[in-house]
Amino acid sequence: MSGSGSRLIGVGVGPGDPELVTVKGVNALRGADVVVVPVMDTGERGRAEATVLHYVPEDRVVRVVFALNERTDRARREAAWDAAGQQVAELLRERGTVAFATIGDPNVYSTFTYLAQTIAELVPGVGVETVPGITAMQDLAARSGAVLTEGTEPLTLVPVTAGAAVLKDALAGPGTVVAYKFGRLAHEVAAALRETGRTEDAVWGSALGLPEESIRGAEELGDGPLPYLSTLIAPARRDGGRGGKL
Repeated sequence: MSGSGSRLIGVGVGPGDPELVTVKGVNALRGADVVVVPVMDTGERGRAEATVLHYVPEDRVVRVVFALNERTDRARREAAWDAAGQQVAELLRERGTVAFATIGDPNVYSTFTYLAQTIAELVPGVGVETVPGITAMQDLAARSGAVLTEGTEPLTLVPVTAGAAVLKDALAGPGTVVAYKFGRLAHEVAAALRETGRTEDAVWGSALGLPEESIRGAEELGDGPLPYLSTLIAPARRDGGRGGKL
């Protein structure tokens, strides 16, 4: 069946605080025929779903299982992806406009990217759009007072799932470094900060905007694991005073 007239819209719903969904994002969620939220195969309510339910009644929300916590069994992960893609494709054929809610931004390390590729093959002619969302690094900067960039400073975003060595290389370079998804490697991240002399001004946060929010200086990074979706900002070395990087 053709996908003509059907639309898949990836909507960034921010890092957790329901107030950080944009007006355009809320309108996209409310204007869709159905809103899909990704859930883990453990079944617990995820952050995207919790945020969506502030704006959309539960009877218009469809939970689709993605093996988001499956990192070792590739065959199992691929099977989960295929099943999720088929389910969303059916919703597009039956309902028309499907909004897919993703934490943060749909074009930044998002589940939506893979889903859109799958849907393009399953539903020829489907329209794919995205609505940008506030990212965790923006929210952490606002809540902690850490300035992300000044003047000509570069900004490097590193997913620590790529390994602590990638982060250490970035920290050895110029500008501000942001690390995502580093909770399980907190010990290695703390070591990388110490070895590159970047601990002092760095800050980390988790569960931003939620009751269990935690924001601390990087010197408090212990040896134990942190929540998976933890974010770190290591600001650029700034010693030129106001406007020193202009």
